Amino acid sequence: MPKGDAAPGLTCLVTGATGYIGGRLVPELLAAGYRVRALARSPAKLRDHPWAGDVEVVRGDVTDAASVGAALRGIDVAYYLVHALGTGETFEETDRRSARIFAEQASAAGVRRVVYLGGLTPAGVPEETLSPHLRSRAEVGRILLESRVPATVLRAAVIIGSGSASFEMLRYLTERLPAMVTPRWVHTRTQPIAVRDVLRYLVGSARMPQDLNRAFDVGGPDVLTYGDMMRRYAVAAGLPRRLIVPVPVLTPRLSSQWIGLVTPVPPSIARPLLESLRHEVVCHEHDVAHHVPDPPGTPLPFDTAVSLALERVQEAQVATRWSSASVPGAPSDPLPTDPDWAGGSLYTDHREVCVPASREALWRVVEGIGGENGWYSFPLAWAVRGWLDRLTGGVGLRRGRRDPARLRVGDSLDFWRVEEIEPGHLLRLRAEMRLPGLAWLEMYAESDADGRTRYRQRALFHPRGLAGHAYWWGVSPFHALVFGGMARNVARAAARDAE
Repeated sequence: MPKGDAAPGLTCLVTGATGYIGGRLVPELLAAGYRVRALARSPAKLRDHPWAGDVEVVRGDVTDAASVGAALRGIDVAYYLVHALGTGETFEETDRRSARIFAEQASAAGVRRVVYLGGLTPAGVPEETLSPHLRSRAEVGRILLESRVPATVLRAAVIIGSGSASFEMLRYLTERLPAMVTPRWVHTRTQPIAVRDVLRYLVGSARMPQDLNRAFDVGGPDVLTYGDMMRRYAVAAGLPRRLIVPVPVLTPRLSSQWIGLVTPVPPSIARPLLESLRHEVVCHEHDVAHHVPDPPGTPLPFDTAVSLALERVQEAQVATRWSSASVPGAPSDPLPTDPDWAGGSLYTDHREVCVPASREALWRVVEGIGGENGWYSFPLAWAVRGWLDRLTGGVGLRRGRRDPARLRVGDSLDFWRVEEIEPGHLLRLRAEMRLPGLAWLEMYAESDADGRTRYRQRALFHPRGLAGHAYWWGVSPFHALVFGGMARNVARAAARDAE
């Protein structure tokens, strides 16, 4: 939305700014021309966001009325984007109490509108029969709608985007299991929605008519079963077709423990989500479009939403926690505050060596790596890997390098490609060998607090499917020899060069 569409002087409070939706909503509100105040229990967690200097960050907790009241002073639109899922068996009571505090304090502060993102619930099903997760989401929405402040409640099912707990479960199950035995919930229909569309509706909700107080169903154009989503995810990720065998005996508790074994998503989060999958959640209206019109091509189809969520990896760009970079390119990308289990699997091999030479001497070795200079460890292993790559149709080691001493972004370097270079500091290479996944090699020339030169090296591998995981664990016994030897020998070469 262009800045000119924003109401003059409109100020928004975003609760849950360290969370999945809140962290992505803040830059969208800023782009729309709104002033933003972010409420967080731990404000320090927001400092790595690129927008941290453009917002007012306040410390507070939605269970504490005083801090909520202080945060709401001078606010026009308050986004309520917190919930206690994953905090224990009492999350329903915590959600209930927090919503009441927020509604009361918003009224006292003269807030014009509260916007809440809740869960899509099945039509005609008594609230008391819903899963605890959906029941709590519905209750919070009702509390806000019954308050003295006009509210917009958006009800969404599965949100498709890197970092969404539901999407991460889908990602890990599909990527790690070529065949799986699943409960009956794989046949339950749902209406997923892209995170970009969710954010668009949230931003647009700030401009809804003052007298409007209601809930809206929001979803994408596709109605799919969970099994359908896993199969279509596999296609988008370039994986072989997945075999899914449903059985009637896996309870949500057993399913969450099983997911805990197969995926890094915590069972405390997986279980409430899985319990909700027994309900069919499909939109029964699309009235939100009367107030927040859908541009052509939106809401995004499921396949497009998945492709966007995978785009950063498919383009072989190392993002957020994978590298030194912390600026995501789009709402579908990972954020620094996403949990460690978000964003897909990433294996790393990290080496660090003190170098008895200047950073300049170390950098000359780093920038001159490959080609005739070789890779400073176990030449036979690198040669064999190159031969194998050639035998399987890859580029092998024969490409060498353009210049024996200098590199630039885009240069080919044996079976690598220079993806990023910061002269004197960082060289990042992206693998172009044939692999069941994506791989990078990072080399840093740095100085520590005592002024000593240090060489830091990271190998990163994003596996594709079960074959990718098997590949990493199959070659990991050789990493100490190959990568460890490389780090030591690069340091020695720099020391010799400095003599």
